[in-house]
Amino acid sequence: MDEESRSLTERLRTEAGACAAYDRLVSTEDLDELAAALTEPGQPLWARELVAFRLGTAGDRRAFEALVLLLNHRDPQRCASAAHALAALGDPRTARAAAALATNELRVAYALQPVRLLVALRAPEAVPALITTLRRRLRPHDPYRRVALACVEGLGTLGDERARPVLTDCLAHPLLAEAAVHALARLEKR
Repeated sequence: MDEESRSLTERLRTEAGACAAYDRLVSTEDLDELAAALTEPGQPLWARELVAFRLGTAGDRRAFEALVLLLNHRDPQRCASAAHALAALGDPRTARAAAALATNELRVAYALQPVRLLVALRAPEAVPALITTLRRRLRPHDPYRRVALACVEGLGTLGDERARPVLTDCLAHPLLAEAAVHALARLEKR
């Protein structure tokens, strides 16, 4: 069990309490049983998250929609677990969904994990989505500096020349300037 799986199961064990359903969902190896639990009416959120995570990390695409919903959840831990499972899932729809979430101004407060997922995927959608999201964060008094910083760092990691103008603009923003310098330096090395 990797660290992300261990963290998720411990968190959800606490959320579920002493529950036989939790024990069953954690221990079963039957992907069909997990998929059935994913769509079963009345399931608590912890059960849906656990099942979607397990299916996603097993490469079962039946988890895709549930994981995308969790990637956009208000709870940062749920978003991080969903991003981990989506990265493992290998579904070709993932990058497009993450780009849509990262660039949705109505949900920008929850864009951190979609941004990080786009960088991890290195998909064609990543650079345009990160540039769009970062440009919007350069407004005065924007409250989403963590999202902006993740975009700057991600664009540096991806090393695409298309990012140079927006990274140069970041030099004028004290909270982003140092990260922008490093990102621009990575572009020079390519």
